[in-house]
Amino acid sequence: MSTTQPIRSKKQIRELAAYYLDRGEFRNHLLVVMGVHTALRVSDLLRLKWDDVYDFERERFRDSVAVAEKKTGKAKLVALNTAIVAALRICFGAAARGAHLIKSRKGGAIGRVQAYRIIRAAAEALGFRERVSCHSLRKTFGYHAWKNGVSPAVIMEIYNHSSFAVTRRYLGVTQDDKDEAYQKLADIVA
Repeated sequence: MSTTQPIRSKKQIRELAAYYLDRGEFRNHLLVVMGVHTALRVSDLLRLKWDDVYDFERERFRDSVAVAEKKTGKAKLVALNTAIVAALRICFGAAARGAHLIKSRKGGAIGRVQAYRIIRAAAEALGFRERVSCHSLRKTFGYHAWKNGVSPAVIMEIYNHSSFAVTRRYLGVTQDDKDEAYQKLADIVA
């Protein structure tokens, strides 16, 4: 069994998010956007409720969401960036106190298997050659944070990893990434 990889192409990330947005499937669009932008495991993402991201008393989106990770039990605070808030606004018509963000037709949260099917269906329809899953979204966050100059130590903290070896696997460093590093430093002595 092969491991999932981050989505390295920004174009493919945009296509994946647009796939459901263009079809009016806003819940699925939100799943993709939040998966890529929060670095949360799908089990933690699916537990989120509207109360976690929206302050109903003040009638505004929160700046961040507090999450107690299901796998590790560790607490983390995730900033809600403009991309996440934009996706939340699109779905806001379904907002209700106590309701799950990624809601099933029956009202509760969708399950992990359904989330996987949503991500896989879009990836297959878009012709992605890499193996893409919900975990790919989490890995995509780290890969693009790293490519944008975020310290691997900060990424490790965001992931709540206990070792850098695990974070390094998540980043999915390829030979092309190594070659790029060599080329970027060519002017040191030149």
